[in-house]
Amino acid sequence: MLIEALIGILIFSVGILALIGMQAAAMRGVSDARYRTEAAQFANDLLTNVVLNVDRTSDATIQTSLAAFAHQASGTNCAFSGAASANAMVTGWVANVTGTTAGARPPLPGATSAMQQVVVDTSSGSFNRITITLCWKSPEDAVARRHSLTSFIN
Repeated sequence: MLIEALIGILIFSVGILALIGMQAAAMRGVSDARYRTEAAQFANDLLTNVVLNVDRTSDATIQTSLAAFAHQASGTNCAFSGAASANAMVTGWVANVTGTTAGARPPLPGATSAMQQVVVDTSSGSFNRITITLCWKSPEDAVARRHSLTSFIN
């Protein structure tokens, strides 16, 4: 009788531990989804600003205006390099993503300026393509996560 009770308690305890483990895994998934959603919102915010503020007087002014939005256009795998943008919209966006703007929405975890990239390609046949890449790394991630948004500005 005592053995049966102990076995019952053991089975119950293992079941409770399994439920706790499943809950922890679900919480990690929710946190990851939240960061992906925030990255998509940050990318859309910048793209909207680019679309609304490009000088469309002529083809040449579109290309010149777009080039001002480029930020760290070299490098890969979230280790970007190159010139940082001097454009106020881009620098403000980077500050929001990295959390250096007071009162802004929550930043992406572990995001730095060097992990954000805006590539503008105005060469012939590229159709004024802009690619916005955001990278972040939460404490439990082994490698940085990435979200990219590509659009064409005309």
